[in-house]
Amino acid sequence: MKATGIVRRIDDLGRVVIPKEIRRTMRIREGDPLEIYTDREGEVIFKKYSPIGELHTFAAQYAETLSRTCNMSVLICDRDAVVAVGGVSKKDFVDKPLSASLERVMQGRALYKHSEGDERSYATSDEGSLYVSCAMPIISEGDVIGCVVSLSEENAKKDAAANEVESKLVSTAANFLGKQMES
Repeated sequence: MKATGIVRRIDDLGRVVIPKEIRRTMRIREGDPLEIYTDREGEVIFKKYSPIGELHTFAAQYAETLSRTCNMSVLICDRDAVVAVGGVSKKDFVDKPLSASLERVMQGRALYKHSEGDERSYATSDEGSLYVSCAMPIISEGDVIGCVVSLSEENAKKDAAANEVESKLVSTAANFLGKQMES
């Protein structure tokens, strides 16, 4: 654990303010859930809670199955980072922070489909040769908790029917994962 040198007092309601610098660095937004841990030495640890992280093994299997069955490159993300992949290298994507453009797609709460001639969006800030072809936010109990993304290569050509099937598969995956989180 890294010391910050910041000290905060608990108020009469038992609240502690997490400093703005730490919230910004850790990408903690208002309303984000935090999980609280304690250890034997008396330390209290706050960790960002990722509902999709709870389904990590299931999400990884879903992404891999979707990739193998449909020959797609698939990412499953929580609100901050990629948590599962199928059809692409794990080391290139897993635990990488999401790009600003993918965060905007999630905020839009609707299906995103790349159109020829549009500026390309990338899943992570690392960019690379794979861009977001289709993305659908995962919504559970009215909150956006993540996103399912299909990737395309720079020179890949797809016909309209393939694009439609891809968008339906991504939408189905996102809706299914959202329902899994509700039950």
